Amino acid sequence: MVKRASGFELALPPRDPRTPARRWLYGSLRAAILHGQLRPGARLPSTRELAAQHGLSRGTIVNAFAQLTSEGYLDGTIGSGTHVSAVLPDDLLQVGERASTREAGRRTRRRLSAYGKRLLPSDGLAATAGRAFRANVPSVEQFPTVLWAQLAARRLRRASATQLLGYGPTGYPPLCAAIADYLASSRGVSCKPEQVIIVSGVREALDVVARLVLNPGDPVCMEEPGYPGTARLFRAIGARVAAVPVDGEGMELRPSLLRGARLIYVTPAHQYPLGMAMSLPRRLALLAWARRTGALVFEDDYDSEYRYAGRPIPALQGLDRGEQVVFAGSFSKVLFPSLRLGYLVVPADLIEHVAAARLLTHRHPPMLEQMVVCDFITEGHFARHLRRMRQLYSERLSVLMEQVRRQLAGLLEISPIEAGLQTIGWLARGISGEAVAEAARARDVEVVPLRRFYRGAMAHDGLQLGFAAVPAREIRRGVDELARALEECRG
Repeated sequence: MVKRASGFELALPPRDPRTPARRWLYGSLRAAILHGQLRPGARLPSTRELAAQHGLSRGTIVNAFAQLTSEGYLDGTIGSGTHVSAVLPDDLLQVGERASTREAGRRTRRRLSAYGKRLLPSDGLAATAGRAFRANVPSVEQFPTVLWAQLAARRLRRASATQLLGYGPTGYPPLCAAIADYLASSRGVSCKPEQVIIVSGVREALDVVARLVLNPGDPVCMEEPGYPGTARLFRAIGARVAAVPVDGEGMELRPSLLRGARLIYVTPAHQYPLGMAMSLPRRLALLAWARRTGALVFEDDYDSEYRYAGRPIPALQGLDRGEQVVFAGSFSKVLFPSLRLGYLVVPADLIEHVAAARLLTHRHPPMLEQMVVCDFITEGHFARHLRRMRQLYSERLSVLMEQVRRQLAGLLEISPIEAGLQTIGWLARGISGEAVAEAARARDVEVVPLRRFYRGAMAHDGLQLGFAAVPAREIRRGVDELARALEECRG
């Protein structure tokens, strides 16, 4: 039996002065066990602690424990304390279940706000990073955890009272300065450190910006195909989403679709999910449109760090002279997903508004993680890690391309890509992406049908395949199994 340490005060219902102390304590503990407040294996406070917490004599508590033990609710062993029994009698559990069922039947229907009703359930990210072909995940096995632990321990040893109390809603100032320097040199972003806001990720950055500039019913534009989570976020706050098609140069700037938009969301460095970069003429035309209309452009710098061919393309924000662009990025893909740290670069006139919005919600991400990331960047570890991962991912991409060319010719074709953690495989005509995904799942292979990123018609079906988090041996196994799934669906 797994013992769960307590050490906390045990919350019990108020005692009716007319009820004897022993009967009240017995009934309260029994109810807490039956209703799941005290789970099997949970350790109860000692009789001395309970006596002090509730103003009772130890004899009263000993007697109540003895009765509960004799009835099978508790187990007590000298030296290990008193615990809730690991296995409760079936009839006792049924009492609790019948009570819960009756209460559920009497419960009125929950009333949700318009925002709550617009929220749609979405799949969480399962912890299966090493399986072919999980997309949007870095190779966490290669992350320098020992180094990270050393940096964290050093920061804790030297933590000041100010650092433990925390900073303002814009984040840890030295980290903001480090990110501003990094973005200026590697992405061509033009900003001062005070324009950098530390957030939990791009999703939070987008939520804050959208709430600041959009009212229910306002039009917002995003790419088609595009990330479904972004569309869900916009719809949840009541915006009208216009899907704008993309071609080989990125988002097509169609006046009929852009008309009246208050916000436009783009992934110009590496379009998600197709992977092309927005051309310079399109970038300049988008900025000119934003200046004319007063719209705000949200630039999601998705996967820009991992480029395997061609020259790095400066950020759209660096070309902006009218302060119409907000720029967002995340450390989740370049370090590890559970870190939940990102950054938002905003025009000067939006700093106070974003800060005020964050004060009402998150305030700021955990300070220790911010300080460790700051050291990771300023001491050169970040740049070295990026170079090492870029080489590893390039090798894994080469393995995937070679295996697909050899085994999937005529069934699946991968276009050359220049950046990112995943790619798109285009299916032969007549093969359904959804059918292939289902057949591949039965073979322990994960692919995402391209259809899931479209809201409207789709000209050509395909699959999203991740390679960054998948070792070469698993890539080969995955291609073998995917070939069988494709043959099955073609047949």
